[in-house]
Amino acid sequence: MQQFLSYASNHAMLVAATVLMAIVVLVHEFRARTASFGSISPGEAVRMLNSGALLIDIRTSEAFAAAHIANARSVPGATIADGAAALERFKEKPVVVYCDSGQTAGAAARHLGRLGFKQVSNLRGGLTAWRAENLPVEKKG
Repeated sequence: MQQFLSYASNHAMLVAATVLMAIVVLVHEFRARTASFGSISPGEAVRMLNSGALLIDIRTSEAFAAAHIANARSVPGATIADGAAALERFKEKPVVVYCDSGQTAGAAARHLGRLGFKQVSNLRGGLTAWRAENLPVEKKG
């Protein structure tokens, strides 16, 4: 112990840097493990959807009818804000949330995480990014 104290007093900056790095790593790991959502690209979304993820469109019903991603489920943002009771059975399933630009869906993804959904992702760039990648959309009716 005496040797450590001697080392620490002779190399205070090195010890401080080591402690700081340990704290940064711990904080990063804690945030990564407690974050219940992330932002994914359209390509990553396609991979998740092919693996059985649930796709949720949080735009208005009119916007959903005009164009949406195939197999998307329309759940307007207000419904998610009220607790997403219709989605309770999907809490353990991977979920991808999208809107027009990705901004509103990010807030919805965080809210679903707070409601106990385990694997929620936001489609980065929303339907705009999906279309920019020339991925298909459907129109209702």
